[in-house]
Formats: sequence, C-alpha cells, structure tokens
Amino acid sequence: MENFWTSNKSINGLRHFVLVNKVNEQDQINFLMVSVVDVEISLKISKDELLNSENWNVGWLNLPKSEAITKDYLDYKLSNNSKEGIEKIFVKNDSLFNIC
Repeated sequence: MENFWTSNKSINGLRHFVLVNKVNEQDQINFLMVSVVDVEISLKISKDELLNSENWNVGWLNLPKSEAITKDYLDYKLSNNSKEGIEKIFVKNDSLFNIC
C-alpha cells in the first residue's frame, strides 16, 4: 500500500497526506492519514474510499503552492475549530513512520 497520497480537493485547506496506520474495524479496513504540512489535520478513511474513488491520487502530485495550501487552511487555523476534535494518532510499531 502506497503511503503518500494527494487529495483532489482540499481538506481544511491542504491536499498532501501520508498514511500512518491501518486499522481493522469490524469488517472494514480503515486508514489513518495525516497532513504533511500540519499534524493537527488528520482523517480516517476507508480502504474502499481511498482506492476506489476519484477523490485521491497515489503519491504526491507536484502542485502550485496556491493549490497545495489554500486560503481555507488559514481560515481553518484562525477559527476556533482548529483545535476541536483533534484525536491523537498513535503510530503502530510496524508503521513506516515509527522512528523510535
């Protein structure tokens, strides 16, 4: 599974993400992803959504800065919502991003 992904639409103003954990929940596989620019922006996405949608591209696309980091990011950071609902992401021992 590729670890680097680009969203076709911005998520809180950002588009480049890394897959940090695979989570098996009931009968579904989900992935925890974190923004490359800001670890406060993370999401959980199903394997089907990641692989079978038009919303994601494998790897990091070379985008102009204005498309990779949009005005929505500044709006998000300035809003009170930027710290609400942040869940800690714990990197599993077998994750590529576990550097301990």
